[in-house]
Amino acid sequence: MRTWSVNVTPVERIARMIVGLVGMGGGVYVFTGGAAMITTVLAVLLILAGLDLVVTGATGHCPLYQKLGHVPASLKGGTS
Repeated sequence: MRTWSVNVTPVERIARMIVGLVGMGGGVYVFTGGAAMITTVLAVLLILAGLDLVVTGATGHCPLYQKLGHVPASLKGGTS
């Protein structure tokens, strides 16, 4: 089993989860409204984006940060 390193700060993790849950809730609200096809597609995309934020916040690992080589200064262990 592969373990990932934490590359998201604790404050960002909380913010990601809050924004993700709000996004998912908004997407579900719009999706259940039964509107036009474009609105439905955008609602599904909002739900998926919210889910991504919740998962990366909960795990503390962001694959995009890893690809870009980004590690927040507070997680590097040194003082910069």
